[in-house]
Amino acid sequence: MPSNTLANPSAVHAPTTMQAWVCRDYGGTEVLALQKRPRPVPGPRDVLVRVVAASVSSADVRIRTQNLPRGFALLGRLAFGLARPRQPVLGTDVAGVVEAVGRDVQGFAPGDAVVGVTGAAMGCHAEYCVLPTTKPLVHKPARLSFTKAASLPFGGMAALHYLNKAQVQPGEKVLVIGASGAVGSAMVQLALHRGALVTGVCSAGNVALVRSLGAHAVIDYTKQDYTQIDQRWDVIADTVGASTFAACLPRLNEHGRYLSMAGSLMELLARPRGTRRSIGGPAAEREQDLQLLMELALTGLLRPVIDCTYPFADLPAAHAFVETGRKRGAVVVTWAEP
Repeated sequence: MPSNTLANPSAVHAPTTMQAWVCRDYGGTEVLALQKRPRPVPGPRDVLVRVVAASVSSADVRIRTQNLPRGFALLGRLAFGLARPRQPVLGTDVAGVVEAVGRDVQGFAPGDAVVGVTGAAMGCHAEYCVLPTTKPLVHKPARLSFTKAASLPFGGMAALHYLNKAQVQPGEKVLVIGASGAVGSAMVQLALHRGALVTGVCSAGNVALVRSLGAHAVIDYTKQDYTQIDQRWDVIADTVGASTFAACLPRLNEHGRYLSMAGSLMELLARPRGTRRSIGGPAAEREQDLQLLMELALTGLLRPVIDCTYPFADLPAAHAFVETGRKRGAVVVTWAEP
C-alpha cells in the first residue's frame, strides 16, 4: 500500500488539478498569475484542506516585492529564492474544509471545518493546500465564519508571541504603534485581555476603530509625536516598523521592553540599554496559540477586524490594496462558503 494512502477512499475520485495564484517573479502585482496546477497529495501525516478563505497579509506583499525591513534583503532572497519565489503559491493562513487525511492523522476527518497556518511553507492561495500535522491546525468554531477565522492567525499569533516574550503583566502600560493593522488590532485586544493599560497609535481616520477595540487612549500620529510627549510605557510594540529602539528609549520605563515586530536587522540585534531591552525575531507558530485565538473570538473577547474581502479571482487587487499600507485589520480572499 502506498505510503501516502488516504483515510478517505473517495479522494481517489477527486480532481487531480486545481487553480492557484502563482507568484512568477519578484515585483508588482503583474507577477501574479492564475494557473492550473497539480492538486497537492497529502502524505501519511498530512491534512488536505479545501480552501474557503485565506488572508492576504503584509508578509505576502513583502515576499512578492522583496521590500523587506532594512538589512534583510540578502537573507530574504536566501530564504524565499534568489531569482524568483521558490514556493510560488503564497498565503500563510487558511480556513477551509478537510478534503482528505493521511493514514496516520488523528483528530481530523473529511468534512471537518478547520483553521490552519502553513507559515513559511505558504501555499494557501489556491483551491487546496496541505498542512502537516506539525503545523498549527485546529477545528473552526461553528459560530465563527470562515472569513473571520482566516483573518485571525497572522495578526493574532504574532501578537501572542510577543506578549509572551515580553511577559506583559496586568497593570503594565503598553503602547501599540500601528494599532489599526492586522497585528496592531490584535495586539491592542490581547494586551487588554491580559489586563494591560493600552495606548494605540494610528492615523486620524482610525482613531474611532482603535477606541472601539478598547484602547484606554489613542494618539493620532499626524498630530502628536509619541516619542516626544511626556509619558512613559512599560512596553512599546511597533507592529509596522515605524520607529526604532533608540527613538523610543526615552519613553520606556525601567525594565521596559521595545517589541520590534517589523523592524530592521539592526533592531533585531540591538543590545539592552541598562534595564531596557529590544525584543525581535520571527513569531512562533504554536497550535495552542491558534486554539486560544479561536476561543477568544468565539466568546467575543477578540474581535476579528476585517477591512475588506475579495473573491479569489481578484487576489491581485487584494495584494495591491495591502501594499498601500492603509488597510484596517485584515484582508481576506474567499471562495463561496459551504
